[in-house]
This record gives sequence, C-alpha cells and structure tokens, in this order.
Amino acid sequence: MGIFSVVTFVVLVAAIWLFAYKRSRGVDLTSSEGLFLGGRSLTGITISGSVVMTNLSTEQIVGQNGQSYETGMEVMGWEVTAAIAIVALALIFLPKYLKHGVDTVTDFIEIRFDTATKRIASLLFIFTYVISFLPVVLYSGALVFNQIFSIEGILNVSSLVAISLISGVIGVIGLLYLLIGGLRLSAFSDTVYGFGLLVAGLSIPILGLIVLGDGSFLGGFETIREQTPEKLNSFGAVDSLMVPWPTLFLGLFFNNLFFWCTNQLIVQKVLAGRDLKEGQKGALYVGFFKIFGALFLVFPGIVAYNFFGDSVEPADNAYPMLVTEILPEWMLGFFAAVIFGAILSSFVGALNATTTLMTLDFYKPLKKNATDAQVARAGKMFTIIVGLISTIIAPLISFAPAGLFHIVQQFNGLYSMPLLAVIILGFYSKYATPFAAKVTFIFHLIVYSSTQLFTDIHYLYVFSVIFFVDLLLLWAISRFQPSAKTFTFPKAEVKVDLTPWKHAKWLSAVIVIIVLLTYWVFSPWGIAA
Repeated sequence: MGIFSVVTFVVLVAAIWLFAYKRSRGVDLTSSEGLFLGGRSLTGITISGSVVMTNLSTEQIVGQNGQSYETGMEVMGWEVTAAIAIVALALIFLPKYLKHGVDTVTDFIEIRFDTATKRIASLLFIFTYVISFLPVVLYSGALVFNQIFSIEGILNVSSLVAISLISGVIGVIGLLYLLIGGLRLSAFSDTVYGFGLLVAGLSIPILGLIVLGDGSFLGGFETIREQTPEKLNSFGAVDSLMVPWPTLFLGLFFNNLFFWCTNQLIVQKVLAGRDLKEGQKGALYVGFFKIFGALFLVFPGIVAYNFFGDSVEPADNAYPMLVTEILPEWMLGFFAAVIFGAILSSFVGALNATTTLMTLDFYKPLKKNATDAQVARAGKMFTIIVGLISTIIAPLISFAPAGLFHIVQQFNGLYSMPLLAVIILGFYSKYATPFAAKVTFIFHLIVYSSTQLFTDIHYLYVFSVIFFVDLLLLWAISRFQPSAKTFTFPKAEVKVDLTPWKHAKWLSAVIVIIVLLTYWVFSPWGIAA
C-alpha cells in the first residue's frame, strides 16, 4: 500500500472518531446507564448503525466469504434468514423487555426466575465472548490488515507475529473508544462506518464481476453462471458442512432467534433506544440490511473462487486476496478505514456487553453500597482486563482447525438453545421454575459438548433437535416439580415510552416476503439453474 492510502486511512479514522466524540459528549459516563446504555438516547438510525456494525465484523466478512468460497450461496442463510428473527425482535421480544424495565437480557432472567439462573446465563455469555467472539474479531481483522498493508513483509516477521501486533493495536484502540466515550461514542462512529461499509462492501463484488467480465459487469456474472452455477444455489446439500437445507427451518432459525432476540451483544443496542418506536425502527432497518448484506458477505467468496480456483488455503484468505487483487491503489486507504471500523465496532460492542454483564450482574449485587460512579469505574476496570485477555488469545485462533465463522457459532451453541427456551417459556408460561431452568442449562451444556467432541453431527442439526429437548425438559420439570405458587411479574418501572411504531407490522411483512423471494432467486428455479 502506498503512502497516499496510508494517509487516507489515518485521516478517515481520525475524522470519524472526532465526529463521534463531539456527538457523544452529552452523556454522563460516570453513571452506569451512561456508560453501558448511552443514556437511553439512541434513535432508530443510530441503533441500526450500531447493531449492523457490531454484528458485521471481519469474522463475518472474512469467515462467511471463506465459507462461500468453499460451498457457495448456501452460506447466505446466516444473513438472509436473520431478517425474520429481527422481525421477531421488533414485534415480540423488544416490547416485552421494555415492559419489564430491564437493562440486560439477564435482568429479565432474574426477574422471571432467580439470581442464580441469571448468573449461570451471564457466565456463559461472558465465557463465549472472551474465549471465542472477541479474539476471533481481532484475529480476522488482523488477517485482513496483514494482507492489505503487508505488515509481515514490512517488519520482516512471521505471519503470527504480525497478526499478534495488529491485534494488540486494534485491541488498545478499542479499549480507548469505550473508556473515553462509552456506548454512545461507539454508536455514532458505527453509523458513519456502516454507510462506508455498505459502499466499500458492495464495491468488491461489483469490481470483481467487471474484472471477471473483461470490463463488463453482466459479462462477469455470466462467467460465474457458466463456470460455477452450482455455487449460486442457496439450498445446501443435506450433508453439507456449512448450512444443510433442512436446518433453514429448524437449527439455523433457532440460532438466529437466539442471536437477534436474546443475545446481550445485540439486544443491548436496541434497549438503548429512547423509546419502543425508535427501537423497532432500528431493528427493522437492520432487517432490510441483512437481506442485502449477503451481496458483500457471501457473494464475493464465489467471485474469489472464479478468480483463484481452489488454490486458496485456508479459505479464510479468499476475501483478503480478492480485495488486494481488484481494488485500485487509491481505494485501499478508504477500504482499510471501513474494515477497521467494522473490527472496532464488533470488538467494542462485544467488550461493552461483556463488561456490562460483569459489572451489573456480579459486581453491583456484591457491592450493595457502591455508588453509581463506583459501579461505572468498576466497569471501566473490567473493560481493560477483558480487552487485554482477548488480545492475548487472538493470535491463538490461527491454530483452530475450523473456519472463523464456524468457531463462533459452535461456541455460541454452549448456551444459545437453553437460553432461548428459558426466555420463551419465561414470557409465556406461569409455571416455568428456577430449578427447571438450571437443570436445562446444565443438561444442555453436557449433551451439546458431547455431540461436538465425540460425534461428527453438524451443530445445526444438533440445534434442530436439542432446542425442542431443552424446551420439553424445562416444561416437564416445571410441571412435575412445580413451585408453591404460579409466577406473576412484579410491577416494573417502565423507563421509556412503549408506544409502538405505526409502520412496524407492514414493514415486517415486506421483509418476510423479500426473504422468500431472495431464496427463490438463488435456487435451481432461479439463477442457479
């Protein structure tokens, strides 16, 4: 990368930080609500930008394109079908969370069950964020930057050393983001980076098709249809290692419900909205984005396959190689800045979610006399500790045998299905008991871990079955060992206006229809014929 690109990168990153810092100064970071929830002041656009950028980091950009390089458009299931789960977040889950006045997903678990169940869920969240999600985000980002900037060549060091150094730099900058500006600063920068990601992300498949077609966009698309039509099929084989088609309606759908409706990483951003209407707006904007996100999170992997054949090893290198192959020199600085924003947003979002749980679920209850300012200071201390641990673990991800995206999803499986079951029955059953919830978490942890360690069954097939087992187990134990009295929710302090957005329902219907049409297009009845 030339000096112009480096200067462009530095100037853009600095300008976006300055803009976000100025916009975020109105929130009191000495309070826990200001630090963790941005003072509940976010609007729909800001929420959507923050959620998109927290979700879309290089672990997805690199990981999913690596998967599609190997198998094709079936990987879009993670993106496109997520839109249906996001509709459920907007119409069902968010109104219920806000109705009960909670600050975290685990707050709801404590209200509905008990403190011990809440802490089990919190520990599982924290463990998977620290061990898998945060390090994978740093590692995948370092992979892209090493490819773009050729760090190992410049410093004359090994790839592992270069990735360790880059991970450390990104980790330190992410820490500074949270310590200086909290969630609100991150949310404003995410909005700007989100727009940039849309432009830069779409430029990769567009330029790739033009190069493939010798200057013709449509010619490049025809090249792919002629050479690799099977990769345009969104329905994976029954024995696919990525997304087997039967799991679209079962395991993958349940996983999406967990991630978008019960995952603290995502829900925290929507709970930071100034009212229910803005939260629903933000969620549904994300729903539209996820459908079209497949064009730059999945399709470039297919373009890369048509460029390089099956010579890329490991497959996670396909996207970084495609970027350096097709982007003109003057665009590399802009693209690097956008990728940096994606890494930073996911890292900061997950770090904030992790330290929110540590502070509000463990520190605050144990330090009953702590002032709000002391709670916020403890949160900052936890932020530093977790950030440093994740930075140390990040280079070790290079030794993991599975793809990046695969690693995160497998780790999420340790608690995703029982958490979803606990929250759904918590909403709709008066009889679900704390004892049954604890047994369900422990049962799932043992059984799911066993399937991943001792069998070759695809984890999405495991999700397809074990969700129903968890749900049945929770229900059965609650019925056969009932509490002395049925549960009723206590009167909660409603912290925001609960008036729903008047356009929420019909926009939700439009999203579901577009999802179905997208699957028809990328099928043997559409362009994969």
